[in-house]
Amino acid sequence: MQATEQAIRQVVQEVLAQLNKGGAEKSVASRDGDWGVFKDVDQAVAAASEAFEKLSDAGMDARRKAIECVRQICDSQAEELGTLEFNETKIGRLDHKIEKLKIIKLVPGTEFIRTDAFSGDNGLTIVEYAPFGVIGAITPVTHSLPTLAGNVINMVASGNTLIVNPHPSGARIACEGVRRFNKAIHKATGLENLITIIEQPTLETAAAIFAHRGVKLLCVTGGPAVARAALESRKKAVVAGPGNPPVVVDETACLENAAKSIVKGAAYDNNLLCIGEKEVFAVESIFDTLMVRMGQQGGYQLSAREVDALTKLAFTPPTKPGDHWHLNRDLVGSDATKLAELIGVRVPAGTQLLFGETDVNNPFVPEEQMMPFVPFVRAKNVNQAIELALEYEHGFRHTSLIHSRNVQTMTKMGKAVDTTLFIKNGPSMAGLGLGGEGYLSFSIATPTGEGVTNPLTFTRSRRCVLVDSLRVI
Repeated sequence: MQATEQAIRQVVQEVLAQLNKGGAEKSVASRDGDWGVFKDVDQAVAAASEAFEKLSDAGMDARRKAIECVRQICDSQAEELGTLEFNETKIGRLDHKIEKLKIIKLVPGTEFIRTDAFSGDNGLTIVEYAPFGVIGAITPVTHSLPTLAGNVINMVASGNTLIVNPHPSGARIACEGVRRFNKAIHKATGLENLITIIEQPTLETAAAIFAHRGVKLLCVTGGPAVARAALESRKKAVVAGPGNPPVVVDETACLENAAKSIVKGAAYDNNLLCIGEKEVFAVESIFDTLMVRMGQQGGYQLSAREVDALTKLAFTPPTKPGDHWHLNRDLVGSDATKLAELIGVRVPAGTQLLFGETDVNNPFVPEEQMMPFVPFVRAKNVNQAIELALEYEHGFRHTSLIHSRNVQTMTKMGKAVDTTLFIKNGPSMAGLGLGGEGYLSFSIATPTGEGVTNPLTFTRSRRCVLVDSLRVI
């Protein structure tokens, strides 16, 4: 196995070297698209369908080579591609855009594909995990190329091809990534159009993918509207929906670690991660000390007046009964220093996160705001803190966090909130194998129950039965 992987790496490195020298030329099959980039949904699905048939014949070794191409490009070209994404989307932090591509190598591939077997007096049964075919993928602006790359690794590892409808604000970098991936894959394997993408994505192209007979499965990573659309589709859908992750801090917690973890998680890419810490419920007895520790770990505390000023900039109040606060999208993913400047506050250089005390009526608590400000709410005790966490997670069952040394308290919260990710005594990224155990994915399917996606997520179980007396023992 190690020899095979080394051989694959060598082939991929040679391919990338040739591509960097400009040695790749378009082949006949790529003329209708620009290395997988298409203007028309029908053409893209047709190309992906043809690619699926060829991938099926090529075998597992071709899958390994293909996903190794994606990993190598994301790692070796992370600075260039991360900069392109940052310049296009204009949200988040450049260093974290680069890092998110570097860690794509942690996304699992063909090693997850297995065969189960059952033998007995009545014969032999094997269960194989087979591909669906062409998968329709919707990717978000928050992590345009990382989400796409992670999906490619998972889906191609399981034998599928895909058509991608990226978020319009991150379409250029997504298309550039697809071109580079497909060129490298073609050089390494001879296969083309394993990944297809719509050059100018719209709601209409997304709807066409949802309805296309050639698309066998949907994978949607995005906000509430696109998640609902996927759930209403007649196709099987893997849906990574919204979250509003709460943090509980009780009286037994290590406050230095809690503060360090909250700053690290909530400040990551300016809180664009759906798993990022969005609001904190801390018990009264340690509340003030925790606020001091937050300042010592790189956060900057806003006064009540400053929190009010930022809230008025970040949200528009409801205009009718049953409505909710509306987020100022222009501030999503902005730096902490920029948010502070907008309210006339100068913060120390290197400040990663703003924080301040609020009550639950402040819209920063119930809304998934995706900016580097975290509201802290006092709770009488840990029971009330857990109740508030449950309420303001909204039943998304996405992500929740706790800082505590009391095992019973951790267990109680885990059962109460029942989230897909439950992180104890660490930053939110630990839930995806970054500082905690496990594997990485940028698609966390909470509404449809698959959880942190992996190659097996995109397979169907097939049982092959041979009836006879075959046992040798």
